[in-house]
Amino acid sequence: MACTEAFRRAPPADGPATVLAIGTANPSHFVDQMQYPDYYFRVTNAEDKTELKQKFKRICEKSTIRKRHMCLTEEILKENPSLCAYMAPSFDARQGIVLEEVPRLAKEAADKAIKEWGRPVSDVTHLVFCSAAGVDLPGVDYRLIQLLGLPARVRRVMLYNVGCHAGGTALRVAKDLAENNKGARVLVVCSELNVMFFRGPDDHHFENLIGQALFGDGAAALIVGADPEEAERAIYEVASATQVMLPESEEMVGGHLREIGLTFHLASKLPAVVGGNIERCLEAAFGPQAGVADWNELFWIVHPGGRAIIDQVEARAGLTAEKLAVTRHVLREYGNMQSASVLFIMDEMRKRSAAEGCATTGQGCQWGVLFGFGPGLTVETVVLRSVPIKLIN
Repeated sequence: MACTEAFRRAPPADGPATVLAIGTANPSHFVDQMQYPDYYFRVTNAEDKTELKQKFKRICEKSTIRKRHMCLTEEILKENPSLCAYMAPSFDARQGIVLEEVPRLAKEAADKAIKEWGRPVSDVTHLVFCSAAGVDLPGVDYRLIQLLGLPARVRRVMLYNVGCHAGGTALRVAKDLAENNKGARVLVVCSELNVMFFRGPDDHHFENLIGQALFGDGAAALIVGADPEEAERAIYEVASATQVMLPESEEMVGGHLREIGLTFHLASKLPAVVGGNIERCLEAAFGPQAGVADWNELFWIVHPGGRAIIDQVEARAGLTAEKLAVTRHVLREYGNMQSASVLFIMDEMRKRSAAEGCATTGQGCQWGVLFGFGPGLTVETVVLRSVPIKLIN
């Protein structure tokens, strides 16, 4: 029938998906990691737990984190005291905060990416939004569309509560959208706040303190599209994206949304499990040649899940210290921002590459790998190809 001509499948792009712009944002409020134990036990009315406070100080000291940005200020916590208890019903209070703050921070990052991209917001065809906070109908993705003034025809994908590996997940989804829809321009946004799992200390749940010492707030945005036009500037090509779920590892890290907010579990052997499976994930991404590769020939973007995880990846892959320097920098300056972290590292790497006079956006390396780790235990591995610096100057 002649009318079916209108329903023909959109042609695919000619080339690979490419990151065309990056933007990041953090709340203006931040905490000094070395002063945070005193602050945390004071605002949660737990100063009588002196032994637990000393343990928390040691955790903060060993974290290698210098500061973390948080939208939760002392004023907000005073207005919402249920957030400071360990087990008080507080979901409504938390939800009221994140439904406003998640899209607001997302907009700040997206505005920066769109400005760098240089094309009108009406040219965005798809939105991939990722967050572990703000579950609602319509969701924070819908709110972001309104804030940015995106066209009503934009096709959106919302990724809720995927976990820390979701930055890689969002990039994988964007790659498929860009390469299978000629002319598509995908706005990828990861906006993460620790509001849902901030809570006071408890004598019997020590792992809670690890989370309170580790996570920070941040949002990052990318513009992804294939076949860049003359006015667009390529930063990284997304060569491939794979996902591996490690067997018998679902208890390594997990979270549960309850009346008290988001509870989470971090197993003490998590870093060793991640490190022990690095070669397996590299083989899934690079094929049989992974067994003889020198991984120092790549640039590395590794989710900063914590110092121990970074140390394990470095040791198991046989990396020199400078290979994970950018990852350690992001952990030090921002903490673990969940899905947004790897996008922050990607941004920092391209900036350092330019500042150091490197030939490519991968600090002189042509190829690189992005690793995201999260509940499942799930590992996202994205192979990136850097672009000559001259193309982005």
